[in-house]
Amino acid sequence: MNAYIKYTKFVLLFVFLVIIAGSVVRTTQSGMGCPDWPHCYGRLIPPSSVNDLPPDYRKYLDKQDIDMEYNPVHAWVEYINRLITGALGILLVVHVGWTFKKFFSSRQSICWLSCLFLVGTVFEAWLGKLVVDTNLAVVKITLHMLGALFLALIPVLILHKLDSNKPIHDKRLAILTTIALIVLLLQIIIGTDVREQVDEISKALNYEQRDTWLGQINTIFDVHRIVAVVTSLLVIFIFWRSLSHAALQKKALFLLLIVLLTAAAGFLMASLNIPAFIQPVHLLLSSVLFISLFAYRLNLKK
Repeated sequence: MNAYIKYTKFVLLFVFLVIIAGSVVRTTQSGMGCPDWPHCYGRLIPPSSVNDLPPDYRKYLDKQDIDMEYNPVHAWVEYINRLITGALGILLVVHVGWTFKKFFSSRQSICWLSCLFLVGTVFEAWLGKLVVDTNLAVVKITLHMLGALFLALIPVLILHKLDSNKPIHDKRLAILTTIALIVLLLQIIIGTDVREQVDEISKALNYEQRDTWLGQINTIFDVHRIVAVVTSLLVIFIFWRSLSHAALQKKALFLLLIVLLTAAAGFLMASLNIPAFIQPVHLLLSSVLFISLFAYRLNLKK
């Protein structure tokens, strides 16, 4: 059992790797680094230089929105992102097989969750193809990211079903955590809208004049900051109330640490004109906070 639990946790961590890889692709404007899918310029492996391009490479460059000539860095960033997603699929095939062998005769709900995990990942790969086919349509990018986030909930549910610890009975804390989850999800969705506007503004300015990007975002950015404050206050209150439950104190302290780091990353992004290196960190921390808060809520019973 311990080996299976460790493997499920490893797969969960790999989902976060997929999320951060996708964010790196987006912040480096590498989404169309490979303009075709599943190949890259008609090849299984991206060309290492212009000399390795196929004779008809121009038909691929015509799909680009940033590179007028072949950019091997963008190609390899996107290609590595695809490899990481493919590796997750392989890990999940193993997970499904292991789950059915171990639990099919006793706990079939875990088997179906594992299958859903695999099917969801295949759907994510298909959605990634649509993103490429539609030249990075912003709505599909957002759905792609949210899909990955909800995928991470599945191994958390599996781990919860295998947890022998009894839930904590605290109705007020359970309601408070549920509210915090809803507000945080709203915050993430609003954040994706802000990010979509940044993408459109930066593209219109040829990815220059970074210091003017935030000033061109509409009032949704102010809403984003207000909801961020509300989320932080809710998590702080959850931490305070968790002090009365010894079994929840470490989990609540982790939530507090992550929400403070997330807020700090958001502050740095706004203060330093959205530096590319902080964007994946901010997204990763937000994702970890949402998944951790979900896992925390599973430990509570009204």
